[in-house]
Amino acid sequence: MKDQDIRRALMRGLRTRYQGDPQTLVLEELGLRHGSSRIDVAVVNGSLHGYELKSDRDTLDRLPRQCTTYSAIFDHVTLVTGPRLAKPALEMVPEWWGIELAEPCASGEVGFSAIRNPGDNPAPDSLAIAKLLWRQEALALLVELGQARGFLSKPRSHIYSKLAEVAEIGFLRYRVRDRLRNRADWRSGA
Repeated sequence: MKDQDIRRALMRGLRTRYQGDPQTLVLEELGLRHGSSRIDVAVVNGSLHGYELKSDRDTLDRLPRQCTTYSAIFDHVTLVTGPRLAKPALEMVPEWWGIELAEPCASGEVGFSAIRNPGDNPAPDSLAIAKLLWRQEALALLVELGQARGFLSKPRSHIYSKLAEVAEIGFLRYRVRDRLRNRADWRSGA
Protein backbone atom coordinates (compact mmCIF):
# COMPACT_ATOMS: atom_id res chain seq x y z
CA MET A 1 0.00 0.00 0.00
CA LYS A 2 1.52 3.28 -1.16
CA ASP A 3 0.93 6.90 -0.20
CA GLN A 4 -1.13 7.42 -3.36
CA ASP A 5 -3.46 4.53 -2.37
CA ILE A 6 -4.08 6.11 1.04
CA ARG A 7 -4.52 9.57 -0.49
CA ARG A 8 -6.99 8.35 -3.10
CA ALA A 9 -9.12 6.57 -0.47
CA LEU A 10 -8.98 9.50 1.96
CA MET A 11 -9.92 12.03 -0.72
CA ARG A 12 -12.79 9.84 -1.89
CA GLY A 13 -14.10 9.60 1.68
CA LEU A 14 -13.75 13.34 2.36
CA ARG A 15 -15.38 14.31 -0.93
CA THR A 16 -18.28 11.96 -0.20
CA ARG A 17 -18.62 13.30 3.34
CA TYR A 18 -18.63 16.96 2.30
CA GLN A 19 -20.32 16.63 -1.09
CA GLY A 20 -22.75 19.47 -1.59
CA ASP A 21 -21.51 21.43 1.43
CA PRO A 22 -20.70 24.91 0.11
CA GLN A 23 -19.06 25.80 3.44
CA THR A 24 -16.36 23.12 3.08
CA LEU A 25 -13.27 23.16 0.93
CA VAL A 26 -11.03 20.08 0.64
CA LEU A 27 -7.50 20.90 -0.55
CA GLU A 28 -4.56 18.71 -1.41
CA GLU A 29 -1.01 19.87 -0.68
CA LEU A 30 -1.87 23.09 1.17
CA GLY A 31 1.27 25.22 1.34
CA LEU A 32 2.24 26.49 4.79
CA ARG A 33 4.77 29.10 5.88
CA HIS A 34 4.88 30.51 2.35
CA GLY A 35 5.62 27.19 0.75
CA SER A 36 8.41 26.02 3.06
CA SER A 37 6.10 23.23 4.22
CA ARG A 38 2.81 21.68 3.16
CA ILE A 39 0.24 19.31 4.52
CA ASP A 40 -1.11 16.47 2.40
CA VAL A 41 -4.82 17.31 2.80
CA ALA A 42 -6.64 20.18 4.49
CA VAL A 43 -10.36 20.47 5.16
CA VAL A 44 -11.51 24.04 5.62
CA ASN A 45 -14.96 24.72 7.06
CA GLY A 46 -15.90 25.70 10.64
CA SER A 47 -12.40 24.53 11.54
CA LEU A 48 -9.11 23.92 9.80
CA HIS A 49 -8.34 20.18 9.86
CA GLY A 50 -5.06 18.88 8.46
CA TYR A 51 -4.34 15.31 7.39
CA GLU A 52 -0.76 14.09 7.09
CA LEU A 53 -0.26 10.75 5.30
CA LYS A 54 2.49 8.26 6.09
CA SER A 55 2.36 4.96 4.26
CA ASP A 56 4.44 2.02 5.44
CA ARG A 57 6.92 2.90 2.70
CA ASP A 58 7.57 6.29 4.35
CA THR A 59 9.80 7.18 7.27
CA LEU A 60 9.00 9.37 10.24
CA ASP A 61 12.15 11.49 9.84
CA ARG A 62 10.23 14.68 8.99
CA LEU A 63 7.43 14.11 11.50
CA PRO A 64 8.92 16.11 14.41
CA ARG A 65 9.26 19.23 12.22
CA GLN A 66 5.81 18.63 10.74
CA CYS A 67 4.35 18.34 14.26
CA THR A 68 5.73 21.76 15.14
CA THR A 69 4.47 23.41 11.95
CA TYR A 70 1.02 21.81 11.88
CA SER A 71 0.44 22.32 15.61
CA ALA A 72 0.96 26.06 15.17
CA ILE A 73 -1.70 26.34 12.45
CA PHE A 74 -4.43 23.71 12.45
CA ASP A 75 -7.45 23.45 14.75
CA HIS A 76 -7.30 19.65 14.36
CA VAL A 77 -4.69 17.32 12.87
CA THR A 78 -5.01 13.66 11.92
CA LEU A 79 -2.07 11.47 11.04
CA VAL A 80 -3.12 8.73 8.62
CA THR A 81 -0.61 5.89 8.70
CA GLY A 82 -0.05 2.30 7.76
CA PRO A 83 0.32 -0.43 10.42
CA ARG A 84 4.15 -0.42 10.44
CA LEU A 85 4.42 3.23 11.50
CA ALA A 86 1.32 3.48 13.73
CA LYS A 87 2.97 2.68 17.06
CA PRO A 88 6.12 4.81 16.66
CA ALA A 89 4.01 7.67 15.26
CA LEU A 90 1.65 7.50 18.23
CA GLU A 91 4.61 8.17 20.50
CA MET A 92 5.81 11.13 18.41
CA VAL A 93 2.71 13.23 17.79
CA PRO A 94 1.00 15.51 20.33
CA GLU A 95 -1.79 13.93 22.39
CA TRP A 96 -4.44 16.10 20.73
CA TRP A 97 -3.62 14.76 17.25
CA GLY A 98 -5.85 12.05 15.84
CA ILE A 99 -4.41 8.90 14.33
CA GLU A 100 -6.14 6.83 11.64
CA LEU A 101 -4.86 3.41 10.67
CA ALA A 102 -4.95 2.78 6.92
CA GLU A 103 -5.05 -0.88 5.91
CA PRO A 104 -5.89 -2.76 2.73
CA CYS A 105 -9.32 -4.42 2.79
CA ALA A 106 -10.28 -7.74 1.18
CA SER A 107 -11.93 -5.74 -1.61
CA GLY A 108 -8.58 -4.20 -2.51
CA GLU A 109 -9.67 -0.78 -1.24
CA VAL A 110 -8.02 1.05 1.65
CA GLY A 111 -10.00 1.08 4.88
CA PHE A 112 -9.54 3.38 7.86
CA SER A 113 -9.95 2.82 11.58
CA ALA A 114 -9.47 5.38 14.31
CA ILE A 115 -6.71 4.73 16.81
CA ARG A 116 -7.30 8.11 18.41
CA ASN A 117 -9.77 10.87 17.51
CA PRO A 118 -8.37 14.38 17.08
CA GLY A 119 -8.91 16.94 19.79
CA ASP A 120 -8.75 20.72 19.75
CA ASN A 121 -5.41 22.44 19.31
CA PRO A 122 -4.53 23.79 22.76
CA ALA A 123 -1.98 26.36 21.55
CA PRO A 124 -2.49 27.77 18.04
CA ASP A 125 -0.03 30.46 16.94
CA SER A 126 -1.53 33.71 15.65
CA LEU A 127 1.46 34.59 13.50
CA ALA A 128 1.57 31.16 11.82
CA ILE A 129 -2.18 31.38 11.14
CA ALA A 130 -1.88 34.92 9.73
CA LYS A 131 0.76 33.66 7.30
CA LEU A 132 -1.88 31.52 5.56
CA LEU A 133 -3.17 34.77 4.07
CA TRP A 134 -1.72 36.46 1.04
CA ARG A 135 -0.25 39.91 1.69
CA GLN A 136 -3.28 41.78 0.31
CA GLU A 137 -5.68 39.62 2.33
CA ALA A 138 -3.76 40.30 5.54
CA LEU A 139 -3.61 44.01 4.75
CA ALA A 140 -7.38 44.06 4.13
CA LEU A 141 -7.90 42.62 7.63
CA LEU A 142 -5.67 45.32 9.11
CA VAL A 143 -7.74 47.93 7.28
CA GLU A 144 -10.93 46.36 8.63
CA LEU A 145 -9.50 46.47 12.16
CA GLY A 146 -8.44 50.10 11.72
CA GLN A 147 -4.78 49.12 12.17
CA ALA A 148 -3.38 49.61 8.65
CA ARG A 149 -1.90 53.09 9.11
CA GLY A 150 1.79 52.94 8.20
CA PHE A 151 1.55 49.38 6.87
CA LEU A 152 0.31 49.85 3.29
CA SER A 153 3.82 49.69 1.83
CA LYS A 154 5.44 47.48 4.48
CA PRO A 155 6.74 44.00 3.65
CA ARG A 156 4.38 41.13 4.34
CA SER A 157 6.34 40.01 7.40
CA HIS A 158 5.49 43.32 9.12
CA ILE A 159 1.85 43.04 8.11
CA TYR A 160 1.55 39.49 9.49
CA SER A 161 3.23 40.48 12.75
CA LYS A 162 0.90 43.45 13.21
CA LEU A 163 -2.14 41.34 12.38
CA ALA A 164 -1.10 38.65 14.87
CA GLU A 165 -0.59 41.37 17.49
CA VAL A 166 -3.92 43.18 17.08
CA ALA A 167 -6.40 40.47 16.05
CA GLU A 168 -8.03 38.29 18.69
CA ILE A 169 -7.10 34.70 17.83
CA GLY A 170 -10.70 33.47 17.47
CA PHE A 171 -11.45 36.29 15.03
CA LEU A 172 -8.23 35.63 13.12
CA ARG A 173 -8.89 31.89 12.83
CA TYR A 174 -12.44 32.54 11.60
CA ARG A 175 -11.38 35.13 9.03
CA VAL A 176 -8.49 33.01 7.70
CA ARG A 177 -10.78 29.99 7.24
CA ASP A 178 -13.34 32.20 5.51
CA ARG A 179 -10.69 33.67 3.20
CA LEU A 180 -9.32 30.24 2.29
CA ARG A 181 -12.79 28.87 1.53
CA ASN A 182 -13.68 31.84 -0.65
CA ARG A 183 -10.39 32.35 -2.45
CA ALA A 184 -11.17 32.36 -6.17
CA ASP A 185 -7.68 31.91 -7.61
CA TRP A 186 -5.27 29.85 -5.52
CA ARG A 187 -2.35 30.56 -7.85
CA SER A 188 -2.49 34.36 -8.06
CA GLY A 189 -1.16 35.01 -4.55
CA ALA A 190 1.82 32.74 -4.85
